[in-house]
This record gives sequence, C-alpha cells and structure tokens, in this order.
Amino acid sequence: MPIWKRIPDIAALHARQPGSVNGLLGIRITEVGEDVLRGEMPVDERHIQPFGILHGGVSVVLAETLGSIASHLCCEEGQGAVGLEVNANHLLPVAKGDLVRGECRPVRIGRHIHVWNIELRRASDGRLSCVSRLTTAIIDRR
Repeated sequence: MPIWKRIPDIAALHARQPGSVNGLLGIRITEVGEDVLRGEMPVDERHIQPFGILHGGVSVVLAETLGSIASHLCCEEGQGAVGLEVNANHLLPVAKGDLVRGECRPVRIGRHIHVWNIELRRASDGRLSCVSRLTTAIIDRR
C-alpha cells in the first residue's frame, strides 16, 4: 500500500523548481514508488569543490531535497514539512561528469515527525557515495 497522502505528480514537482536551488542544481525526481522516491543530479561545474569532485554540501542538498519532497507527499492537505535535522556520511568521491542517483525511504512516518533514510550512488558504477538521514517536523499551514 502506498505511503503517499498526496498524489505524486513528477511533472508538477518539476514545475515548482525553476529559480529554486533544486532547479539551479539540476535535481530531478525520476520515480515515485509505493514507499520510495528516487531522483538524480548531474555533477558539473555547479556541484564540484576545487579538487574536481562533488562538494559534500551539494550531496546534502540532494539528500534533503529528496527527503523533503517525500515528507511533503506524506502530509495531509493543509500541512507541510520543514527540516529539523540532516546528517550525511560521505563515503566515496563523485567525479565531475558523473551523475548522482538518490533513493529515499521512510524510517518512520509519524503525525508530527518524519524520519527518512537517503542513499546516494554514483551512476558510473552504482557504488554508494553518501548516506544521509533527514528528520522533518510536520506543521499546520492553514
């Protein structure tokens, strides 16, 4: 049974991205499954640190984006999700020219708190480059 309380519409999610950090970095949602949200981001000159590899902070932006969108999709109408805490462990470098693919799954979806596990992998070889955990608070937006 799907976990989503809002209909996941990838085109509508992308329509909100221009002018935001998601749009500026080229983050794209690629799939919304029953209990998983997947996305990807290219690694180009916008994303690298001086040594030519993906900047760790940009990995965190991708992870938090995937988790925040997933959390939003699990909220009732009139509610929203805001980040409380995010952490990341950077395991392998990702070179300029590669692509990062992320997979976000719930750890817990409560009434007031959601916790998400996000894994980022290099597209070139599928190896795990970063693991992250995001906690969001569910707020009333009415």
